[in-house]
Amino acid sequence: MAHLTHPATRYHLIVAASAEDLARQTAEQVAAGIDLALAERDRAQIALAGGETPRAAYRHLGGEHLPWERVDVLLGDERWVPADDPSSNARMLRETLLAQTPASRARFHPVPTDRPTPEASAEAYAAELAALCPGPLPRFDVVLLGLGDDGHTASLFPGTAAPGVSDRSVTIGAGKGLPRITLTAPVLSAARRVIFLVSGAGKNQALARLLDPAEPAMRTPARLVRPAGEVVILADAAAAADLPDA
Repeated sequence: MAHLTHPATRYHLIVAASAEDLARQTAEQVAAGIDLALAERDRAQIALAGGETPRAAYRHLGGEHLPWERVDVLLGDERWVPADDPSSNARMLRETLLAQTPASRARFHPVPTDRPTPEASAEAYAAELAALCPGPLPRFDVVLLGLGDDGHTASLFPGTAAPGVSDRSVTIGAGKGLPRITLTAPVLSAARRVIFLVSGAGKNQALARLLDPAEPAMRTPARLVRPAGEVVILADAAAAADLPDA
């Protein structure tokens, strides 16, 4: 699988005025990517971030009046836990974005964590992705990513094997005590629109490293996400404090 990264990826940092503004702008950015995709194709595919930070954004996004029945919703990564586990990203999406009308009409493709091993779950997710996005490299219309305080994104954690995987679309991530299923850097980099959502003072150093062209990608795996187009970073004031462009 070719890794279609671009050395000159540009970052566009937007600092939100408040938590509410951050959630609203994130929802608007994702909705704009869906709109653009559906103007050109019958269906749109989006990969969303898990965790706590995007919850408010998903509540905004769920109310956006889009033709949701033409949208496939997937996850950039998932913990290998049952679908009803409190730490399940799929559960969080069902409780936020997909609990609302009109977004409840979207077609959700959760990671199949009911397989006997994480590897089997990763293989099943990769097969579903290949059927949904045919071609040499799955290409999402929108990918929304978080940023960990250690510089990870999706489940590409520094010091693990996952960031270096480039021969498949899905791999096993290991981080914070749980096996994880994650999209790989080539797939994230192939997306037509990449958005990072970054919130909190604890993310300040990681965000500075993401924006630093001299930062090694293996120390800050978020830097492996290098699409052809501009990367939009939506951050709150705490995460963006003291940055040159903030």
